[in-house]
Amino acid sequence: MGDSAPVTRRSHRRRAPRRRVSIVGVLGELLITVGVVALLYVSWQMWVGDWIIGAEKHKQASALSQSWMTPSPAASEDASPSPSPDPSATAGPAPDAVVPVQAQPDHGTTFGVMFVPRFGSQWQFTIAAGTSRHDILDQGEIGHYADTGMPGAVGNTVYAAHRWTSGAPFDPIDRLVVGDAIVVQTSDGWYTYRFRTLEYVQDTQVDVLLDVPQKVGVQANGRYLTLTSCAPKLNMLERIIAYAVFDSFTPASSGPPASLSAPTQGATA
Repeated sequence: MGDSAPVTRRSHRRRAPRRRVSIVGVLGELLITVGVVALLYVSWQMWVGDWIIGAEKHKQASALSQSWMTPSPAASEDASPSPSPDPSATAGPAPDAVVPVQAQPDHGTTFGVMFVPRFGSQWQFTIAAGTSRHDILDQGEIGHYADTGMPGAVGNTVYAAHRWTSGAPFDPIDRLVVGDAIVVQTSDGWYTYRFRTLEYVQDTQVDVLLDVPQKVGVQANGRYLTLTSCAPKLNMLERIIAYAVFDSFTPASSGPPASLSAPTQGATA
């Protein structure tokens, strides 16, 4: 009985002091929480969000592509009987002299679908007229510069798209290999271009949009295609540029061209 009081006092002295809540501590925990939320948001935008939007844009592009390959019932009924096939005629790319070129569409009009076999069999995105952010690029579409040529035209046909967010159409642009097919489909058929080279330029270097890229005052005597995007992905001050040259045109009536097949094995990026 006589030792109970001292033991009680010692136990009391050993209790940990109550933790004091300070403004600095609360602020630190809030900053950590904000940082975690921001990291999760960026992760969503860069991976999950892009994957979801990209998958949806692939479906839309595929549906448009298929619609151009499927004759309408009215067209089928009005079509006259087909003549007997000419044994000397061969299906495939049309001669250079008959490459059709569409007129420039109104801003925001979807007029094409782009395919790059190097990026995978599912990679396909719609192309719209114009390169404004809110209604074209941020919607996951590939934008066509209005002051450049249409697919198949003599000169330079130029396109832009995001490398991250909004489906990131041009994310894999730096994986292109010389000779890779870049195919643009319109209601007329497929225009196949072949990749040649990449370069990095400042955002002010607008001469990449010229009829002959970076050749001021030179008249075009060939057909070129140029892809533009940000490089690195979060840097708005530089651009990655991919150049390609025209290879062939395949009419819609001939079916998809061989250039849409997977890239040659062994030609890795």
